[in-house]
Amino acid sequence: MKGITRVIAVELKLIVRDPMSGFFALAFPAIMLWVKTRTGKTLPGGLPVIDATVPMLSVFVIGLAGLVVLPATLAQYRERRILKRLRATPASPAMLFGAQWAAHTLLAAIGTVLLIAIGLAALGLSVPADVAGFLLAWALGALSLGAIGLLIGALVPSGRTATVIGLSVFFPMVFLSGAMIPRETMSGSMRAIGDLTPMAPVVEAIRDAWEGNAISPVTLGVMVAISVVISGVAVRAFRW
Repeated sequence: MKGITRVIAVELKLIVRDPMSGFFALAFPAIMLWVKTRTGKTLPGGLPVIDATVPMLSVFVIGLAGLVVLPATLAQYRERRILKRLRATPASPAMLFGAQWAAHTLLAAIGTVLLIAIGLAALGLSVPADVAGFLLAWALGALSLGAIGLLIGALVPSGRTATVIGLSVFFPMVFLSGAMIPRETMSGSMRAIGDLTPMAPVVEAIRDAWEGNAISPVTLGVMVAISVVISGVAVRAFRW
């Protein structure tokens, strides 16, 4: 247990030290928060912009860490033959995935806490109406999106290719799912397309918990199913 904790801590330190990962996971969402809260005070329906934006951007951070940074890290290890060396140790693909997922989820958690802290301290953010529901939705979102990132990282041969694929998956989902543009302001066709993305249930569940609405069990079930199925495929498809 102590060994895996040490690995996670080292991995997180390496991620944060990377200028691009640190900026886009920690600083960029905070900049986006400031920009978005300058555009208006309320959304259609009367919800304060800040109370929609922080939950939305928390999904942005989860997606960036899980879909872009995580697979790039795994692919870089493959490219540098670090995985080949790990193959000679007792480490299994499941253990490797667990450590990488935990490190990148901690990165997303730091980014989320930073957004909430800025919102509460300076922008009039309300606390989540359902804290337990928010934490559950956030964790399942990190599991489901992280599973997709693990699948990419399990197969792609180089860090650059993994980054391109991760961004190609990440950006359409961010804009269509409601993680960047509030669903209240999107057209019906955009919402319908966005509902088909794995990020949509994460946005829906996190926003519902924050606003005090009941989280749909179907939404939670979808995230669980994505986590179990995709992570299982990733472990089977993993190449050292």
